[in-house]
Amino acid sequence: MEQLFEHESIPKVYMQLALPVVLGMVASMIYNLADTFFVAKTGNANLVAGIALGTPLFSFMLAVGDIFGLGGSAIISQLLGKKQHLDSAHLSSFCFYAAIIFSLLLTVLMLVFERPLLKLLGVTAATYPYAAGFYRMMALGSVFIIVSLVPGNIIRTEGLATKSMAATLAGTILTILLDPLFLFVFHWGATGVGLANVIGYALNTSLLVYFMVKDCQILTLSPHQWRVAPPAVRAVLKIGIPASLTNFMQSFGVMLLNNYLARYGTTAVAAMGIVLKIYMVVMLIMVGFAFGAQPLIGYNYGAKNKARFHAILRFDFLIEVVYALGCALVLMIFAPQLVALFMNQAAIVALGTKMLRWLLITAPFVGAILVFTTVFQSLGKATGALIMAVSRQGIIFAAVIVLLAWLFGLQGVILAQPVADILTFLIGFGLYRRLVTL
Repeated sequence: MEQLFEHESIPKVYMQLALPVVLGMVASMIYNLADTFFVAKTGNANLVAGIALGTPLFSFMLAVGDIFGLGGSAIISQLLGKKQHLDSAHLSSFCFYAAIIFSLLLTVLMLVFERPLLKLLGVTAATYPYAAGFYRMMALGSVFIIVSLVPGNIIRTEGLATKSMAATLAGTILTILLDPLFLFVFHWGATGVGLANVIGYALNTSLLVYFMVKDCQILTLSPHQWRVAPPAVRAVLKIGIPASLTNFMQSFGVMLLNNYLARYGTTAVAAMGIVLKIYMVVMLIMVGFAFGAQPLIGYNYGAKNKARFHAILRFDFLIEVVYALGCALVLMIFAPQLVALFMNQAAIVALGTKMLRWLLITAPFVGAILVFTTVFQSLGKATGALIMAVSRQGIIFAAVIVLLAWLFGLQGVILAQPVADILTFLIGFGLYRRLVTL
């Protein structure tokens, strides 16, 4: 591990750690596209809209898992850089069991408060039956979704990114196989889509636990080592909560966007649901590179290797921005054809093409935002991580969409995210220059 993190050439170790994460994200992307494709092929716009409205729930679950997954891996990578192996082992066990407890509590709360939560998500009378079926199944299986984030992230701090990818791929492939079976053979609708997700995550989590027990040399899931000192818990929460807020704000942003789009009819909600899945082609790979590099950044920061630390950051920015620019240009050119693949209705294709092109314009800025965010998390800069977490799809997005919707109607709603991206980039750049010192 020391040879890999401290001495290997930066492009080689960066790709060795990041590419498995990227491939895992590509698998998730393929599933998201396949899922939307299968659902759209039913020809039921209310079903498409209902599942799109339930998507923020999935992001919320990822947000909870990130508290212990990303928070834990950020602190563990620093501890490994300082050669504090016993503390790393205790922290890995604590994060795993804390995630289980939180997920079980959330399952109960989500089921008890189903109706008000669905109303908050923007569900209407037409979409309620579909959104509710998806929601219930995801709530019942939340433990697999939430807990998967812990071993999936922390085993990468020991350089086991390939194992994490293998588990993700297995779960995703199973979900893709089950989706059409549950939709077109058993006719289980939105409930079937939710069940396919849960079964896929159950396999993913089971494999991650197996790999962690079998292959980790330092980290452990032993229940006998879950006790950690309060300062370690606070360190995890200081980074994990801002990290989780990124996904929570994504849920908030999509929920707010759907509420505004609902004023313009089901077509607008369905079009954006398709567009957001296509947009994931750019976003998930950028996220894969950013978070794949996180253990490398945290380790070298903990080891106080200044020259290598800054060289890693320069390479990270280069990869993110160049990829985002190239991919965005290709998708903008073929936007009409891509939207039509999912639902070839003239109104949805026209509106979806417009939405997708506006979202893609600021993709390079989002790439830089992801680097800022992961660097703040890796360095334990809780204030910077928190500001980035609540900005792009939170406070800034909310302020922008309210103002632009009032000024320009539907066009303002479409413009809200790219405007929020630029403003968040400017904030992140200022924080980066101020906080990143070694």
